[in-house]
Amino acid sequence: MHEISYRGEIRLTRYLDESGAPLGDMPDWACGEQPWVHYYQQMVLARQFDTKAISLQRTGQLGTYASLLGAEAIDVVCASRMQTEDVLVPYYRNHAMQMIRGTPIARLLQYWGGDERGSSAPEMQHDLPNAVPIATQCLHACGVATALKLRQQHQAVLTVIGDGGTSKGDFMEALNVAGAWQLPVVFVINNNQWAISVPRSKQCIAPTLAQKALGAGIRGEQVDGNDAIALHDVVGQALERARAGKGPTLIEALSYRLSDHTTADDATRYRSADELKAAWARDPVARLRHWLHQQGHWDEAREQAWQAETKQLIEAAVADYLALPAQPVDDLYDHLYAECPPTLAVQREQARAKQARHEQGGSGHE
Repeated sequence: MHEISYRGEIRLTRYLDESGAPLGDMPDWACGEQPWVHYYQQMVLARQFDTKAISLQRTGQLGTYASLLGAEAIDVVCASRMQTEDVLVPYYRNHAMQMIRGTPIARLLQYWGGDERGSSAPEMQHDLPNAVPIATQCLHACGVATALKLRQQHQAVLTVIGDGGTSKGDFMEALNVAGAWQLPVVFVINNNQWAISVPRSKQCIAPTLAQKALGAGIRGEQVDGNDAIALHDVVGQALERARAGKGPTLIEALSYRLSDHTTADDATRYRSADELKAAWARDPVARLRHWLHQQGHWDEAREQAWQAETKQLIEAAVADYLALPAQPVDDLYDHLYAECPPTLAVQREQARAKQARHEQGGSGHE
């Protein structure tokens, strides 16, 4: 005799089609101009920042940079749905989230320029800095969430990971402890379909990544990551459950990486132009703009004005970044040993001399 021990399902939430038209009757909370105009404006700002950051990298004024292109809706809505007291544990593609959470643009550029002081901006408050090692941020998020639960603080932790990172043991361990301890944490998978050059189809044979939550006994669901309205609904509910002590949620946000993996990558070597063209038809920025136009909440005049305003904002931040003094070279040596070994002391003097020559020749960021 056989019995069914468990049945589960993964829900996919979507409100707008690829053109920005409603797929059905919209919920009452979707009426009105806000927060949708705010979301759109922040998505435009994120895209302009992205374009400028790549330009700075190509001209030697920024280090290797990980583009957010195609995932603006995920970042903007997640950050906007968080409360000030919540904790963000980001990975290396969450620039827009950090901006919305208060990190100055110049600080973000400072970090990507190779200066770790950009990871400790006072405006970050209790948010954690970028995690570059894959999936480690999920365990960090569980650590923060454990502290909040022990202190009986009604706050949520939100962390983001790419689809490739869900193959790491750190991710599965984090899901397990989050479920076992019922932690107030929300895991968001930015499923942009590519783990550098490895497509989603070769990463995991399961039909969804969200169903990985089922093995941990936690809620798992999918959302259209190009649909800001759907994200508003799903992410908002998950954060509310976390704050109310109702446990963790895993959200798989379906998107597409419209850029190279980083500025050190060339995606034309492993994906077709036709695939990229099809993905651009699902662009989250254009989708929300079209819906706003249909609802009468946005027009061409407002578009041009906001594009000009964001350009000025970013240019001012770039000027602030380029004016920052170079990081003292001693920082590379002063925190390694209680007493600096003789061989390292020699290297420090050589580095000091090199930095002095560099500064005499121009900006520390060039």
